[in-house]
Amino acid sequence: MSKSKLEYIWLDGYQPTQSLRSKTKIVKNFDGTLESCPVWCFDGSSTEQAPGGSSDCLLEPVAIFPDPARKDAFLVMCEVLSPDGTPHPTNGRATIKDDDRDFWFGFEQEYFLWNPATNKPLGFPENGNPAPQGPYYCSVGANNAFGRHIIEEHLDYCLEAGNNVEGINAEVAPGQWEFQVFAKGAKEAGDQVWVARYLLERTAEKYGIAINWHCKPMGATDWNGSGMHANFSNSLLREAGSKDIYDLVCSALSPVVKEHIAVYGADNHLRLTGKHETQSIDKFSYGVSDRGASIRIPIATVENAWKGWLEDRRPNSAADPYKVAARIITTVKSVREPEYATVSANGNGRGR
Repeated sequence: MSKSKLEYIWLDGYQPTQSLRSKTKIVKNFDGTLESCPVWCFDGSSTEQAPGGSSDCLLEPVAIFPDPARKDAFLVMCEVLSPDGTPHPTNGRATIKDDDRDFWFGFEQEYFLWNPATNKPLGFPENGNPAPQGPYYCSVGANNAFGRHIIEEHLDYCLEAGNNVEGINAEVAPGQWEFQVFAKGAKEAGDQVWVARYLLERTAEKYGIAINWHCKPMGATDWNGSGMHANFSNSLLREAGSKDIYDLVCSALSPVVKEHIAVYGADNHLRLTGKHETQSIDKFSYGVSDRGASIRIPIATVENAWKGWLEDRRPNSAADPYKVAARIITTVKSVREPEYATVSANGNGRGR
């Protein structure tokens, strides 16, 4: 009789930033399918998700990946449910309204490899500071790139797990790195990011290195912060063929800056200062190939006759991709059919 290890992964109730949790369930004769993963439970009183007198919360499996680091094991991403089976208030995935999977997301996840012994990024000297940023971005060599063995191992794990990581690179500070994840479907994209984060935490753990997801872990210094730029599209953007339609979508984002910032990660005011390739947190702007704007219109979209995607540069590295996607979908869907049908009637759009 064969036995398999199912690593149930979920998000806790800590505020303002949720953390990953996981525990292992042993099952017999498992066939490797999501449908065969049973609903499980955990002690919500230990994760800020339930009182001690009524502590059970449910784990509803929503995505499964082979575990690349353990034999006969699987990674099972879960939604947290209340005992009555309804989504728990901490369940950001359940807020996504994208049942037809029309929205595609590509998240650019930045982070720091963090040395617990020095409480600084990997590559920072114990006393003082390294040379200013400049030589570290997409760098090679022991003087500029720190922790590559962890990064490469993580990339291999993601690919072996079937996670759709599309690339990695060193970022602008020592010990700062990035990976990119893409999926067709907002919920799927969030699942991919969280499982990739989990694998990164577990990989670095082997080497006694932590992952710092905070958007500005070096405080008020001249180092760039860490973001999680959200590239997104739906059929409207992918088929638009019109600058006017892109203007409509970008304009719809302008009046709801506060609503977006509310779910774009804690302490974002430290990162969105108008410097270091950011727009100020209280302002909104968009532009073609503008990395200092709130929304960047990629040059590839323009060159493809205004058929493509947009990049929201405001979400930070600790943001929940589920909540980011949910908010973007709500805003983009507010661009109603008559608005871009009118654009088409004027001879500038595609109509529907």
